[in-house]
Amino acid sequence: MLYGRGAFLMFAGAGLVSGHSALGKTMPITSSIIDDLSREPPMATIGTDWRLFTDRVMGGVSDGTMVRVMVAGRPAIRMRGEVSLENNGGFVQISLDLGPDGTTVDVSDWRGIELDVFGNGEDYGVHLRTDDLNRPWQSYRQGFRGDPEWRTVQLPFDKFAPYRTDVPLNTRRLRRIGVVAIGRAFSADISVGGLWFMN
Repeated sequence: MLYGRGAFLMFAGAGLVSGHSALGKTMPITSSIIDDLSREPPMATIGTDWRLFTDRVMGGVSDGTMVRVMVAGRPAIRMRGEVSLENNGGFVQISLDLGPDGTTVDVSDWRGIELDVFGNGEDYGVHLRTDDLNRPWQSYRQGFRGDPEWRTVQLPFDKFAPYRTDVPLNTRRLRRIGVVAIGRAFSADISVGGLWFMN
């Protein structure tokens, strides 16, 4: 089932709406599950929706799609697209708010993010956002290789690198996570079979 195509009014794992979370609330996270694909797409297990974003919101020409399909025998969220550097663009991503209505979540009791992925041999990234970041291009980033087989990728919070910010990652104020194809012209094809907080 196709449930995302083209650009959205957000970009780079951020959003045109930035700053502090709604009502200043932070929710403590007690379950490790972010999305085990048990709910009707595009909704994740935590109750927020996966969304597809491309650089077209800022004048780029990259294209992408997001579908829920079977990939090598497993249900998955599959992001495909053509990443182009034309017009100062260069990304396609799927992202997920971690709390309802823009609230932040406290994941300080967890060690990182774990996801099951199946790719096409290209490099991808996971981008995190907190409400400390007020520019849409800012994030905390960590890369992984999307091998053409199912495997579990573990991404410790202390290995996420700040991008265009001097503010350290505050895991008590996490807001959004994105799986991103970015930074070079290539054909993206990455599937996510599940996403968890890591002990």
